[in-house]
Amino acid sequence: MPTLASENDNNSGIFSPLKHASFRNMWLSNTVSNAGGLIQSVAAAWIMTSISTADHVALVQTATFLPMALFALPAGAIADIYDRRKVQLLFFFLSLVAAALMMLVSMLGLITPWILLGLCFLVGTGSALAAPARGASIAEQVPIGLLSQAVALNNISFNLARSVGPAIGGLIVVAFGATAAFAINALSFIPMLESLRRWKRVPETSRLPPERLLRSINSGVRYVLNMQPVRRAIARAFVICLLGAALPSLMPLIARELLVGNAGTFGLLLGAFGVGAVCGIFVLHPMRTKIGNENTLRLCCLVIAASLVALAYSRSLILDLIILMLAGMAWMMITTTISVLVQLLVPRWVTGRAIATCSASLTLGVAIGSWMWGLVARDYGLILAFEAAAVGLTLSLLLGYFLPVADRTESTELDEQLAEDPDVKLGISGRSGPISIELQYLIPEDKARDFYNLMRQQQQVRSRNGAYGWSISRDIADPERWLERFSCPTWHDYLRLRERRTVEDSKLHREAARMHIGIEPIKVRRWLDRPAGSVRWSDEAPDRGDEALHIES
Repeated sequence: MPTLASENDNNSGIFSPLKHASFRNMWLSNTVSNAGGLIQSVAAAWIMTSISTADHVALVQTATFLPMALFALPAGAIADIYDRRKVQLLFFFLSLVAAALMMLVSMLGLITPWILLGLCFLVGTGSALAAPARGASIAEQVPIGLLSQAVALNNISFNLARSVGPAIGGLIVVAFGATAAFAINALSFIPMLESLRRWKRVPETSRLPPERLLRSINSGVRYVLNMQPVRRAIARAFVICLLGAALPSLMPLIARELLVGNAGTFGLLLGAFGVGAVCGIFVLHPMRTKIGNENTLRLCCLVIAASLVALAYSRSLILDLIILMLAGMAWMMITTTISVLVQLLVPRWVTGRAIATCSASLTLGVAIGSWMWGLVARDYGLILAFEAAAVGLTLSLLLGYFLPVADRTESTELDEQLAEDPDVKLGISGRSGPISIELQYLIPEDKARDFYNLMRQQQQVRSRNGAYGWSISRDIADPERWLERFSCPTWHDYLRLRERRTVEDSKLHREAARMHIGIEPIKVRRWLDRPAGSVRWSDEAPDRGDEALHIES
């Protein structure tokens, strides 16, 4: 699998990935595109404050983030199946078309609350479908040792844009109207498309054909569900974003109701939030190193909770800008910590789907939270909504005892040593199956408990790599004899399972092999569970067993 050579960059600066031209070009164009999107968001949110109520104002955030929640899983599967460069070209072009349509509708004076929300959803859909491919491409554009810094820079791109984009957007809306802001957003996709066109991506090669879309989605979900650290991180991300969504979704109302300002005021508030996020990139790595991921999340939740309370009672623009800088720093540190952790925990073959699942969790939390806090603000007022969100974030610290977030500094690598090709004498195709696999071990009785615990870890490995129906059995007549059994839907699925073994998975397998005391090696048997198609029912029927099996096909 093509990746750039590893570098010993654990102590490299945060901007080290920008030395690599492909990443630098994509990062700069992505920042421009993000700035355009934020200019559009300011225009859309401010228009909504003048034509509808608080719940519709908050729904602008929902419409923007909901596509990621809805389409993240298929987008992640597409990113892992197809050429990631072509996937991004297609979907960013769709966003450009949708942004141009929004400009046209605004120019014709046809904007209504639901039309505006629908157009925000369309623009967000293209970006949502391209996002996993963009995230998964990072490891192809920088050395593996710079992955953490590159992921952090990719996340900071949005916040860097947010530090200037909203302020510019507010000025544009005040001076030239919303149509001009929508036009700028449409144009902002052009640098991204050009950078993608110039990127000379090395295609990935595989001995096996790609999975189909639904099977690929299932593989990604299965991997996340059977990877406890990833599962916990994603669950925490959802809860924090659900509760913290009150801040970004109701920010237009801070400008209009609490500060009695205009679109320019709103742009300044968003800009302060973005400046804080940019500053956070210099604090994140030292903090994660010193106090760990879990304590970093807890501290950031407390900062956002305190910020919500302070904003509810402040009537000073200067004070609000300072508060939002701190809140923006904390928000960026939360999302980046989760994103970096997920990418470090998963191997390359499932990166796109893991990123998509994480993004779905983050954006679904923001989408639902924005709608929820919008209703609270409409019925009970903005101040009460902020107070309730602050209490919720404070109580969420208790989740650290049930869903602790792990610490990790190294990326997960596939085992480059290929397993020996299985012995096959039956004429089967890649779609033949199900296939059942049995492994027989001889384990000393005094090692039984250790072996059993090791096998429970092995169950998680088998399950997340594609197996189902895993079981472990022990011979009643011969207590030293153990039988591990699992199944794969097809022969190709079994071959994929073998190729998905990571270095850590192989280490676990070797530990089990070292416990084996038999003179012969661990005995492996592979069974075709539905052999009817391999049997000749008459002399005239062709003998499919005469056909050679090509494992690479």
